[in-house]
Amino acid sequence: MSRHRPRKRFGQHFLTDPSVIDAIIRAVAPAKDDVIVEIGPGQGAITRSLAARSGALHAIELDRDLASRLVREFADNCNVTVYAADALSFDYAALGPSLRIVGNLPYNISTPLLFELLNYRGHIVDMHFMLQKEVVDRMAAAPGSKAYGRLSIMLGCHFQIDALFDVDKSAFDPPPEVTSAVVRLAPLPAGTYIIEDEARLSKLVAQAFSQRRKTIRNSLRNVADAVLLESVGIDPGLRPEAIAIADYVRLANTLE
Repeated sequence: MSRHRPRKRFGQHFLTDPSVIDAIIRAVAPAKDDVIVEIGPGQGAITRSLAARSGALHAIELDRDLASRLVREFADNCNVTVYAADALSFDYAALGPSLRIVGNLPYNISTPLLFELLNYRGHIVDMHFMLQKEVVDRMAAAPGSKAYGRLSIMLGCHFQIDALFDVDKSAFDPPPEVTSAVVRLAPLPAGTYIIEDEARLSKLVAQAFSQRRKTIRNSLRNVADAVLLESVGIDPGLRPEAIAIADYVRLANTLE
């Protein structure tokens, strides 16, 4: 495949380091009965290995030039389907009930895409992503840390999140300005958290962290008073980042 000029508007940084490519494939460990969805295959750095090891591969690429190249390259592979489409508006449910999702995600859409994929969690077996390290740190953060916030909570309600390994900027062409990291998300066992209203929880958490340096009593003053917070086991004097996922879920379920 001839060299493709990276397009800044798509946030393109192509993975080129063979050792990192191998490490990602080992982490995913694709099997012959897997249905894999690759978001942002780019020039196919991991696409070829995924296609060779999986039962079906669906590659979603926004850049139509790259999508056309992939269509030509995999024309003889009946298990590979390439979509020239936007991953943010794609209907993942149409691809089946048990999807393994993989991708080197453009950093400019990573957070909204993660929230979009939450809508398809019932179809997801697991997800492996390369992301900006700062985003991975926020995803995997524990209560009490500075990185803990809305992303940690809304993803942590549904997935076990494990940061696997960091990737130096030199592994890409062109190199990004930041260090990257690979993360695995696996669905939590059913019933880990009982969420009565996902939208209500999301709104509550967003408001709590809109003023994260304030106490939870102050950041949620228009939603829950100190008596209500204490009734669900939350100390009103704590800051939002000190409160566990289960406490936010319990509070959201209590609100009308």
